[in-house]
Amino acid sequence: MFFKNKNLLLLHFIVFIWGWSPILGKLISVQAFQLVWFRILITIITVSIYLIFTKQNLRVSRKDFFKLIGIGAIIAFHWFCFYNAIKISNVSVTLVAFATGTLFTSIIEPIFFKRKLIRYELIFGMVIIGAIAMIFKVETRYTWGIIFGMIAALTSSFFTVMNGLFVRRIPSTVITIYELSGGFFALTIYLLLAGKFDHAFFEISNTDWAWLSLFSIVGTAFPFIASVNLMKKISPYTITLTVNLETIYGIIFAYFIWQKEESMTPGFYLGTLIILATIFGNSLFKRYLKTT
Repeated sequence: MFFKNKNLLLLHFIVFIWGWSPILGKLISVQAFQLVWFRILITIITVSIYLIFTKQNLRVSRKDFFKLIGIGAIIAFHWFCFYNAIKISNVSVTLVAFATGTLFTSIIEPIFFKRKLIRYELIFGMVIIGAIAMIFKVETRYTWGIIFGMIAALTSSFFTVMNGLFVRRIPSTVITIYELSGGFFALTIYLLLAGKFDHAFFEISNTDWAWLSLFSIVGTAFPFIASVNLMKKISPYTITLTVNLETIYGIIFAYFIWQKEESMTPGFYLGTLIILATIFGNSLFKRYLKTT
């Protein structure tokens, strides 16, 4: 029981750190592609230093290598969608759209873990879709922010479930370095083909460098490794469910920092309340079923 609670406490601490992730994403003034590219680069350097000191064996099979590289490309795309949503809308809208990850995980996890779909999870998911539709209706100016936020949720659910399978036989740090390298490689290829690597791409202010470093080392390297490692002990669905606390933390942090810009319509907050109540109601219902 102690170790189980210890793992859950660590998960909540990681989610608290992630709650600052959208705040830092907004504070950093560069575009989403730049933010993600430099974030991955600094994180790879940080994790590589850690691997050198710990002298870990990075050997994996060829099949696992290409799978991890592919998942890394999905992670890079996920981060772009998430931070692009913040840039074109705001923190609150992005986080509420991102909360739909619980719905996607309830569908994806049974497929990869070879278990039956749980009917009540799908019912809760339909309620979440209804709440998102309500927010779409009252916040039409943020339509693309909501869309990118939901794509970020879908991709996050996919790689969370996949990592839940990999971590059973591959160390979390090894998974991290291969996936981040895959994401960096895929994003670099895209930026080269799209002609994005111009002089302006590398013009970053000292303030942005400071935020990027903090973001990459404290907000990415440690949480990424720790969260992947926790998948040995906690199911992907529980992790995705707990990650939804990031929505609450992020909205509260953003409101106190940018009150006017983050202030939304009553319909938005009603939809948000329905989504969060559904997510945590689902958790309580699961607990109830286990005790009966």
